Amino acid sequence: MTDSPALRTPVDTHEQPILESVLYIRDQLSLLKQDKSTYIKSHDVIALYDQTIKQVQTLNEIRQDHGKPLEQNRVDFVLDDCFQLISLFFLTIGRNNEAPAVYSMTSTVKRLLDHLQEAQLYTAKDLISITETVKQMRQNLDNGKEKHSPHLLKLLENRLETCLKLLQQLHTQVDQLHPDLVTTQEKMISILRSMAAANTRSKFPRSEVEGLKAQLKEMEATMVDGAFVGLDGKPIPDQALVVNLLQRLLFWSDLVLERQGKIDERFQKTYEDLVGIRNALEKLSLTQAWSLRETDLYSYQRHLDRIDESRIEGNFQDERGNKADLYAQRTMLYLIRRSYAYIYGLIIASEPVSEALLPIYNQLQTLRRCLMEVKKSGGVNSPRELYPYSMKLTSIDNMRVDGKFLVGSDIPEGQGSVNALLAECFDLNYELRVAADEGSADGDDGD
Repeated sequence: MTDSPALRTPVDTHEQPILESVLYIRDQLSLLKQDKSTYIKSHDVIALYDQTIKQVQTLNEIRQDHGKPLEQNRVDFVLDDCFQLISLFFLTIGRNNEAPAVYSMTSTVKRLLDHLQEAQLYTAKDLISITETVKQMRQNLDNGKEKHSPHLLKLLENRLETCLKLLQQLHTQVDQLHPDLVTTQEKMISILRSMAAANTRSKFPRSEVEGLKAQLKEMEATMVDGAFVGLDGKPIPDQALVVNLLQRLLFWSDLVLERQGKIDERFQKTYEDLVGIRNALEKLSLTQAWSLRETDLYSYQRHLDRIDESRIEGNFQDERGNKADLYAQRTMLYLIRRSYAYIYGLIIASEPVSEALLPIYNQLQTLRRCLMEVKKSGGVNSPRELYPYSMKLTSIDNMRVDGKFLVGSDIPEGQGSVNALLAECFDLNYELRVAADEGSADGDDGD
């Protein structure tokens, strides 16, 4: 595992033992992450978490005693790796709503907000989910005040406060948009994202991009003397942002059609790496319930972080310090932002269930969806049609010991969620059987 390239070694020799300890902890976390032979056990994660917190406490004491509480060096970067992994491990073991699980999400949210602010290409809808996520993280921190280290909570509160400030700035900017132009702006951003996705396909879809550009030209054709007008025929106020956005998109569509997915060879390797990350995360988002171990996201996060941080004043540069051209720059930034968005989606979709119970949980979710579809379609004609569902539910119910699902002698996290879903499936199955019985009785009466 590699550190960020621009790191200083600890200045104070008192910190060297801490560095050695956190490097060891990080190695242990990495080994645990790589072991796919068994599921992640809570006590293994908690033990490494406690060791990390102990090192943080010692580090804070040393820096306080030496009058440099704001020191930043390699120890801090390795600790960041440890907390990122621990955070993802908490998701993996089903402890999603505890404070340590917040760490990784704050990192991803901060990256997304930074990129939204940099690009200035977002809508009010883009901020809704992130705002709700930040509120939930705040609640998780408040709930963990009596359980977790104040050192960790203070760190997480600072990270969350940074996200909140960025969110406020983004809301302020988008709130300035005139209500009559909101739909127009949302359509423009949608076209841009469709075009950006098409631009990074293995085979360039020229006709699709031309169709997207045609939509932009149609929007331009509705303008009068270079301005969008309302129903009264008068120019809509505060439209400079949207007019400028349309011009940017038209320019970009011409550039995309000219380049047709061909990246400057100086940045081809970085581009291919980013496409590979985006494609892998896209695949995970489609098969998440069955194939994702949340700790798998760590490698993608770190790879993206390294590429993102390699930019100089926001620009990608080659080995000689020459900047990337506009097309390569925007194309690679799109891939970075899309990948962070996938990671964000995968984290918020993580269920509060240990990976040991996920196979059962996923089966129950499938059963629930099937039963809901049966209910929506009008139910069944005979209780016999429900036998396959009843048999599967009974087989899952028989796996419990004293009301708990065990793996060996362990009781994995997430028992409440799995049992609640099992009960819901039994209730749905019962409702459908009762409705079928009543329908059969009515039919008999009619005869």
